[in-house]
Amino acid sequence: MHIEGFRMAFAHHVIIEDLSFDIHRGETFGFLGSNGSGKTTTIRALLGIYQPTAGTMHIDGRVFRPEDGKQLGYLPEERGLYKKESVIDVMVYFGRLKGLTRQAARRWSVDYLERTELADRQSTRLDKLSSGQQQKVQLGVTIMNNPDLLILDEPTKGFDPVNRNLLMDIIEDQKKAGATVMMVTHQMEEVQRLCDRVILLKDGRAEAYGTISEIQDHYGGRTIRLRYSGSIPDSPHYAVTLRERNYAELKFTDGSDESTILKELVDVGVRVREFSTGKLSLDEIFLRVYGGEGSRGRA
Repeated sequence: MHIEGFRMAFAHHVIIEDLSFDIHRGETFGFLGSNGSGKTTTIRALLGIYQPTAGTMHIDGRVFRPEDGKQLGYLPEERGLYKKESVIDVMVYFGRLKGLTRQAARRWSVDYLERTELADRQSTRLDKLSSGQQQKVQLGVTIMNNPDLLILDEPTKGFDPVNRNLLMDIIEDQKKAGATVMMVTHQMEEVQRLCDRVILLKDGRAEAYGTISEIQDHYGGRTIRLRYSGSIPDSPHYAVTLRERNYAELKFTDGSDESTILKELVDVGVRVREFSTGKLSLDEIFLRVYGGEGSRGRA
């Protein structure tokens, strides 16, 4: 997938401005951003629902065409199933649309429903299922023809931790089978578990783009997490990047190390209750980018 110089405007309102990124074949790519950052607009333009104001948007080297749909699985955030029909009938119907025989679609659906603990709900109408159960059916419909490209918009929305892990395992299986996966999600633990690279979209522009490690390095590299009592003074050995009640995050300056910083804090009377080092998590970076904290540069 290749997007270059993408711009999207409705009348005089610009939604996306000069957005460029690539998704490599066989990788899982995280497409991240706060609500209103332009994620859904980008996907709709990529799939031809919107016409871009400017730029190039290619899937497999060309603009998406409806006849390419059998090679693509799209899971929208809003469910789009026939809720008055039974689970198995809906799944078989969509399997037929994706080119499977009726027998193959039914066989695949039965196996999938067994795996997702819905085997006893085959004859149940969709509108009688919980939202999480409906999402399982929606995901099944999305992946049942083993598409080359999966675009998943909040795939585990409304799931409890057990079912979230189950769905993550299913997505990992698709990747192992050769699928390219584009994930839109607010669940940062899913991104760190599955994604090879990510982009963070903010106000229609790329705020950060690269591997998770590259983005972590850009937003501070190694960080000290400190729980303490007292007052943290200024120092040539660190910079305070976050300060809350009895909690702080310190950024190393060139040449400094953990033992020097810990000794300095203790010597000036800071009562250290917890001292650890590591890279910022994606959760912490997300809060900094979209909560107005920290750097606003691009990776």
